[in-house]
Parts: sequence; C-alpha cells; structure tokens
Amino acid sequence: MTEATPSTTSTSTTATTRGAAAGTTTAGSPARVAEDTGQGRTTIAASVVQKIAGIAAREISGVHAMGGGVSRAFGAIRERIPGGGTGAANIAGVQVEVGEKQAAIDLDIIVEYGASIRELARAVRRNVITAVESMTGLEVIEVNIAVNDIHLPELDNPEDLPAPVVSRVE
Repeated sequence: MTEATPSTTSTSTTATTRGAAAGTTTAGSPARVAEDTGQGRTTIAASVVQKIAGIAAREISGVHAMGGGVSRAFGAIRERIPGGGTGAANIAGVQVEVGEKQAAIDLDIIVEYGASIRELARAVRRNVITAVESMTGLEVIEVNIAVNDIHLPELDNPEDLPAPVVSRVE
C-alpha cells in the first residue's frame, strides 16, 4: 500500500529582494489582475500602488519629505518640466513589489525635527497599509521605512543661514 503525501507549494514576496520574485511586478512593470469575472477584468498597475502608498505616507504629520537627496533633486527638476511632474512627488521615495494578492512597500522618508521617529513610523505604516488594502484589495505584507534625514525648520529661511566663508587666499 502506497501512502500519498500532500505537496505544498509556497511563494513569498518580500520588498527586501532586489529583483522581483516570480509573479510580482514592480512600479515600472505591467499591471496585475485584480479581478477576473465573467463580466470583465480589472487590473491594477504597480505604479498605482506606489502612488497610493506615497500619498498615504505624506498624510502623516511629521513627514517632511519622501526620498533620498538624489530622488528629491530629480523630482524637483521633473516638476519644473511642463508635463514632467505629473505625480512625480507622489512616488519619490516609494518602491513597491506587487504580486497576485500581496504587496510589499519600501519608503524613504525625512522627518521633522522633534518628531518621535518610532511613533511616526508606526503611524505611517498603519496609514499606508490601510490605504493600499482598502483601495486595491491587496494584502500588504510589509512596509519597510528608512529614515534618511531630519528636517530642521530654521534652515528653510535662507536669511537664517550662516554667511558663506570668504577664502583668505587668492
């Protein structure tokens, strides 16, 4: 008598992998099938998940900006080009991987000085998960947050900056 053993196949998608896992899409990839019924098909592009996550993160008080220095610089340039800035501010500092039923999100943020980073990260994570899950139906398996800098309000006014040092040599 032969005993059959059930086989299980499991795939997991995490945002910490550099390449997209099988069955996942990244922000520049084609859309995933969200719903396939007899009446039609609904797809959600990974870039949509990216924008939802970026907007949800910015809604939290204490988040000054998103992205590292380079992505913010390119975003500022893109915003000045006619037609180039459509939504660019919403995706700076946001990377996503989207599978058939799950999404993993990485955020790079800059926080306001004085904000509790732990509480801020908790609030951002909760808001991003709620927004993405309610709008897309995807299960958000993780939201990784990297705090890249702290914004000092006194540096906003150029008059408050120290005068440039004049060289003593020619």
